Amino acid sequence: MSRLTRSRSPRPVVRVQAAAEAAARAAESIAAVLRRRGESVLVLASGKTMAPVYRALARLNGEGRAPFRRARTFNLDELAVPASDPRSFRTFMERTLFARVGLDPGRIHFLDGAAKDREAECARYESELALFGPADLALVGIGENGHVAYLEPGASLPPRTAPVRLSPATRKSLEADGLRPAPREALTMGLETILSARRILLVATGRAKGRAVACALEGPVTPACPASYLSLHPALTVLLDRGAASALAR
Repeated sequence: MSRLTRSRSPRPVVRVQAAAEAAARAAESIAAVLRRRGESVLVLASGKTMAPVYRALARLNGEGRAPFRRARTFNLDELAVPASDPRSFRTFMERTLFARVGLDPGRIHFLDGAAKDREAECARYESELALFGPADLALVGIGENGHVAYLEPGASLPPRTAPVRLSPATRKSLEADGLRPAPREALTMGLETILSARRILLVATGRAKGRAVACALEGPVTPACPASYLSLHPALTVLLDRGAASALAR
């Protein structure tokens, strides 16, 4: 995807005092979607930033404030490993959210990281999302190098779900989180796929994310910082703690 030069729309940025508050606010936002009438379609992220969000969401579910009975979920990405692998994001989601809220397995949609034909698997996933979507809300994080989902910085970005090669920086971050050895490849939603959600909720915590957040929200919109494209979405909400907001000029 080529660099865009269009100006950004005004976007809300919420600075909060602590990561726990960011997680609680994110969970409340998701719960509000789940309480609406009819089916809710969510796009969800994995990783350590999201673990406290899902813990808070599970608590709300236990209180009857975040009903998953009519929810349908799609995850942003998956590592190139089998679903049963302890490193897989499917394993992470089962442990941190799905098993804790009683989500019907038939309403969980996931990329198969072990698929032999990865291109076909990505096309299947796009078709499923097209059938049930667009998503009411996409929950996303940001990598220290500015990646969103597993759209890594580069000269161009895939518009739709595609197999990708992970950057050394991303693999190092995965290994720091205990996913060793970090896979070299993954399957990820594309940029246009993510931007097709009705709302996007970006959550970032920690000073290590500060420069990436500033690049995404205040720098040029460019494939060198994939998360910068999120700022073009007309319904973007950003939840930051002090560390993640530390490099913002405004």
